[in-house]
Amino acid sequence: MDHDTVAPAASRIRAILVIDDHPLYSDALSMALRHVFDDCTIRSATSLGEGLAQLGPDFSPDLVMLDLRLPDVTGLSGFLRLRERIPDVPVLVISALTSVEVVQALMEAGAAGFIPKEAATHELKTALIEIRSGRRYLPAGCRNAGRAARTGARMPSVQEVSQRIAELTPQQARIMKLICAGKPNKQIAHELSLAEATVKAHITALLRRLGVQNRTQAAVLVESANLEIGAGLGETDARAFLSQ
Repeated sequence: MDHDTVAPAASRIRAILVIDDHPLYSDALSMALRHVFDDCTIRSATSLGEGLAQLGPDFSPDLVMLDLRLPDVTGLSGFLRLRERIPDVPVLVISALTSVEVVQALMEAGAAGFIPKEAATHELKTALIEIRSGRRYLPAGCRNAGRAARTGARMPSVQEVSQRIAELTPQQARIMKLICAGKPNKQIAHELSLAEATVKAHITALLRRLGVQNRTQAAVLVESANLEIGAGLGETDARAFLSQ
């Protein structure tokens, strides 16, 4: 379990927004929430757009429970759009995407915690109690991602990502698209008729230009803004990459 502080006022949770496109899971989640938070208003949404539409003067949640896989988002873009809209509200992500890269990116972006979709009810309750106390939560299997995230810089805004990608050369953009498709350097070299050493040189340059340290961070950065490069980043390719 990870115990970083996430929000000093998290103990006063009066309203919760659950964003998940599976009604049965959402209903079960709402029941678990009521066992932890007494007299709490709970609203549900089946898409990010529906969830964002509920935010307003009449409903301001103190906690958001978010599934990464929603019909109107790809990759981490939904989480980041939510954070931009309500930056001071803790967001606990519940997802079947459990790779270290995805969890680390979420924690670097300011998630209050992460829970695998298959987690048992008692683990979910533990996470909720931790967040209610103002701490961040990660299950034991995700601790390494949490530790790595503590040393990371803040995630850039959508506008900053757009500017960085606009500065890529056409060749770098083509290589970035293939990286997001999860293809190794050797295959990229073959598809673009380049020497593998040339591909590595281009990747080094584009990582520097994007301000990231490795291929995974570059792909997450691009997908986070839900942007297109050249012919476009395929939604299926991007999701496949993030779920590896």
